[in-house]
Amino acid sequence: MTALDATIAPCALGHVLVARTPRGLCRVTLGDDPAALDDAFRAEFPRATVTHTATAFDDTVAAVIAMASGTRAATDTPLPLDVQGTPFQERVWQALRDIPPGTTCSYAEVATRIGAPSAVRAVGTACGANPVALAIPCHRVVRQDGALGGYRWGLARKAQLLQAEQAH
Repeated sequence: MTALDATIAPCALGHVLVARTPRGLCRVTLGDDPAALDDAFRAEFPRATVTHTATAFDDTVAAVIAMASGTRAATDTPLPLDVQGTPFQERVWQALRDIPPGTTCSYAEVATRIGAPSAVRAVGTACGANPVALAIPCHRVVRQDGALGGYRWGLARKAQLLQAEQAH
């Protein structure tokens, strides 16, 4: 049985659920309804023992909230992560962590950076599978023409994140 610490807090983007294992962040999700965030989290980890704490990892939660407002970049002392994906997803997620705050990169550019220039759609799928919003900044990936493209937590949040990062 997995033991997870989790908390839900208000942030500039609505609410954020932050969860971690002893090794690092395993989930960061965004939403408007704290109860819905908690329900989705518990459905994803039905066998986990979840402890909701407000103080167990205050510094980490504060860092994630600062990322949501654009005042802290995921690259400012990257938070430890405990995420698993396919080898392809992990290459994409690492490439996303290398995109500087306040800038964007196209899905095609990410595909080229990881050595898979024809895998543009797969890059988009890997972005959509990102389990730790903000800590892996998939919001910085846009379409070739500069349009926002998709975002698992809504295009309005993606636009707000990009604007906040560019302002800092």
